[in-house]
Amino acid sequence: MKHFFSFFFLFLTLISFGQNDGQNTYTLVIHGGAGSIMRARLTEERQQAYTQELKHALDAGTQILARGGSALDAVVAAVKVMEDSPLFNAGKGAVFTAEGRNELDASIMDGKTGKAGAVAGLRTVRNPIEAARRVMDSTKHVMLAGQGAEEFARSQHLEIVDPSYFYTDESWQEYLKVKENNEKDGRKGTVGAVALDKNGNLAAATSTGGMVFKRYGRVGDSPVIGAGTYANNQSCAVSCTGHGEFFIRNAVAYDLAARMSYLGESLEKAADYIINDKLKKQGAMGGLIAVDKDGNVAMPFNSPGMFRGVAKEGKPFQVLMFRE
Repeated sequence: MKHFFSFFFLFLTLISFGQNDGQNTYTLVIHGGAGSIMRARLTEERQQAYTQELKHALDAGTQILARGGSALDAVVAAVKVMEDSPLFNAGKGAVFTAEGRNELDASIMDGKTGKAGAVAGLRTVRNPIEAARRVMDSTKHVMLAGQGAEEFARSQHLEIVDPSYFYTDESWQEYLKVKENNEKDGRKGTVGAVALDKNGNLAAATSTGGMVFKRYGRVGDSPVIGAGTYANNQSCAVSCTGHGEFFIRNAVAYDLAARMSYLGESLEKAADYIINDKLKKQGAMGGLIAVDKDGNVAMPFNSPGMFRGVAKEGKPFQVLMFRE
């Protein structure tokens, strides 16, 4: 009888491992901004360039997830690729403020612990998403801004660059055009990533250069936890892009998680309502990416297009720009 029970418990353990193995898959979703992204405005060469960079970001994140790494590490890796690319409005190539400077914001949130970190108004930190991660991991705070954030980044030995590093001629010409016409072009967008790792943990990260020609130290939704970024293992991870003031007023990222938790809505239903009903009625343009605890994905947007990509274990990368 003793041997029977030993065998029985061993059998149950093996079944349990087998069931968990089927669930231990990862998902990574990224975005490179929503806005006036239309085929007529992007040459074939430009489309290929965006496709290559989005795939590069997906590859950086999935390399970590595939070997059992954390969702936090994956979203940082994916966002860093886009921060280093002049094609997006984050890091190198970020848009200019009304004063002709680059001011960068970023945030990150851990769905497992609820911890979060954010930075705003950076001018010399090469990868703002790394600074946001350090705020989360190495301080008791959630957000650091301006000179204090810069000093903190230096104390953490993050890569500091001359402000000229962020300059690209394309962004400068856009600045001059907006300065002359006093209107937003919408060519570039915020970047972000959300991930579900093999341990069932969720994470979200967002990084941006903000609104082109912004003034008076304006800060949008990207570094605001609950507005532009949110993650909770019980519901979903979210990263937003669009007209930040509206995303802040509506606490969009948290609202998505709340609708799932309190109303029992699916990820897709909640995301679609917020972007294509609630925000659209307010005249707000933008979109979001999200992944829930079961690996379901949502990528709604109410603008002409949104740079976005999805990577799921065992499946080829999916990269999209327009309304496919």
